[in-house]
Amino acid sequence: MTALFFWFFAAIMLGFACAVVCNRNPVASALSLVISFAGLAALFVLLDAYFLGVIQVLVYAGAVMVLFLFIIMLLDLKAEERRKFNTSVIIGGLVVAAAFVAELCAVIEELPFGNRTFPVIHGNLQDVQNVGALLFSSYNLPFQVVGVLLLVATIGVVILSKRELK
Repeated sequence: MTALFFWFFAAIMLGFACAVVCNRNPVASALSLVISFAGLAALFVLLDAYFLGVIQVLVYAGAVMVLFLFIIMLLDLKAEERRKFNTSVIIGGLVVAAAFVAELCAVIEELPFGNRTFPVIHGNLQDVQNVGALLFSSYNLPFQVVGVLLLVATIGVVILSKRELK
């Protein structure tokens, strides 16, 4: 039964994550991101990481998304107009993405623990100190990768939010 719930919430999370990217309306994208965060929180609860699930809902789905929605509504952003595809930019983006994946694979192969799975979390993690200790010891690499991904996403949002002069 747990596997069924996992696949259900994973499908919801991935479906609404795709909706975040595909929607042209910023408000619809933000609301899709809230549902994606709720699916991720449900996955944390399935892993018996109740603290992380609650923090996911409170911090991301609650505070951050409310902030995003207020900013979107204050800026009065309209649905984005369709642009012409620039093939050289698309090819360049695919080349950079492929180079990033190749470099990531090369780095992971060089790490001593790159070929094995991450250790299973044992015990009940209801203490914030235990979560922090695990985050900065056993799960330091994924924590750093998430930081880099958030930085890239922030830069992408700044670039995409620039208005083209007509």
